[in-house]
Amino acid sequence: MAEIIHPQEIIEEISVSLLLDKALEQKKAGMRLSQACAAYVDGNFELSYSFANDETYQYHTLRVVVSPDTEVPSITEIVPPAVFYENEMKELFGVKIQMISLDYENKLYRINADTPLGPTEEEAS
Repeated sequence: MAEIIHPQEIIEEISVSLLLDKALEQKKAGMRLSQACAAYVDGNFELSYSFANDETYQYHTLRVVVSPDTEVPSITEIVPPAVFYENEMKELFGVKIQMISLDYENKLYRINADTPLGPTEEEAS
């Protein structure tokens, strides 16, 4: 019978200025990026970058809450697989992600609306 492991799940809210340092810490600790997502909540973007340890099943999420006009540095130079997640955040939500290693320039999805999941025009003004 397999051992049941109760992993530690951490959600750490950090400032945007710490995102690159914290992503590098996760990579150096042997954690892999398992998902990244955005949500538009109460006038801000909540960006979550989740890292997993496949041996211990530990899960560590870095959460960044930013206003729609805040520029967010890309973690793709540190964690290359983030390229698709960050392009999605940019294209679907309108997050201002800077320096994505492979920027699809809002052509990742074939959609008719600009940033359909981000703030409405009224909210943005």
